[in-house]
Amino acid sequence: MKKAAEVSAHRSATVPVAGQGAPAGLGADLSTRDRVTQLLLEQGATTAAQLGSALGLSPAAIRRHLDAMLADGDVLAREQAVRGHRGRGRPAKVFVLTEAARVRCGTHHYDNMATAALRWIARSGGSQAVETFAAEQVSALEARCRAAMEDAGDDPLARAEALAGALTAEGYAASASVIASGGQLCQHHCPVAHVAAEFPQLCEAETEVISRLVGTHVQRLATIAHGDGVCTTHIPTQPGRAQSGNTVTTVRTDR
Repeated sequence: MKKAAEVSAHRSATVPVAGQGAPAGLGADLSTRDRVTQLLLEQGATTAAQLGSALGLSPAAIRRHLDAMLADGDVLAREQAVRGHRGRGRPAKVFVLTEAARVRCGTHHYDNMATAALRWIARSGGSQAVETFAAEQVSALEARCRAAMEDAGDDPLARAEALAGALTAEGYAASASVIASGGQLCQHHCPVAHVAAEFPQLCEAETEVISRLVGTHVQRLATIAHGDGVCTTHIPTQPGRAQSGNTVTTVRTDR
């Protein structure tokens, strides 16, 4: 708990609050951290001395950046493997990127590739081809979630709660709640948000999956891809059972 509080305090001290100016030097710090990240991505395990030399930073300066990255979970430190005769003293520590940091490094690259592929599909086969592709992409997700919901019963709200657990296991950070007008399924993370911003067919295919899995008509009220903070799906109190070809209503709620 103490460590979590220290990390939270560090982030609060270094991340600007919306509407306020960034702390002095923050831009330079972030730029340097980006350079450290790029070097670790290219070179793998690297010592602080090697990083400082490559970036022209003093030992104290590079250590400050590495300490911040360690606190944020972007790097790991481990002892340097020594081949042959080992001298006196402890071996130097080397730093490597965590898997989470590696994924972030590749996010925009893969997003750009996926967007380019969908643009090609749209040019070659039109909107219908994109819809078919999107439906096929979410079919495997639907199958896994359906298997995880086997014991959820028939009640749509109970199924929504089970679906939230299944989606969370898939990385969507989902939650379900009961509200006055029925139920609400929220997804706090979207792995394809940048691509879906241009190709809403991905969101529509996902919403159809939610409708089929919950077993009733649903309304998608907001999406991360459209600029909302959370993907929100409404499950009406007494809706009709989902019918083929007419299971989804998408409603935009501008703020």
